[in-house]
Amino acid sequence: MITPHNALPVDTAPRDFAGGPISDAEAAAMFRAAVKLFALWQVTDEQAGTLLDMPLRTYRRWKAEGPGRSPRDGKARLSNLMGIHKALRLIFREPQRGYAWVRAPNAAFGARSALDVMLGGELTDLMRVRRYLDAERGAW
Repeated sequence: MITPHNALPVDTAPRDFAGGPISDAEAAAMFRAAVKLFALWQVTDEQAGTLLDMPLRTYRRWKAEGPGRSPRDGKARLSNLMGIHKALRLIFREPQRGYAWVRAPNAAFGARSALDVMLGGELTDLMRVRRYLDAERGAW
């Protein structure tokens, strides 16, 4: 039994988050996952290019031949898309319902769908949908 007299001190000082940047290999894996996710969400290549802020030709080339090196913004976009996918998988027991949710009108987005919001093209549009889903699932 540990008593206050023989207990070891516990370091409870807050720590700064020290996560490293997303590697190129991680970004490539996320890109391959995003391509599969876009098919499940019924996203066109043009829409995928908008979501990833990438020219249509580049998206189609990467889709066919494998991804090239992603810039920091591209990695952040991929990370947010994976976060959205994860949140939907946690919220909905049936994956198909989560895939359909992306295209369904939502009062939280002014009757627009999450896809409509994300197609605004800005990184913050992806972040808005991710934050909404994280709040809905009670992540914080």
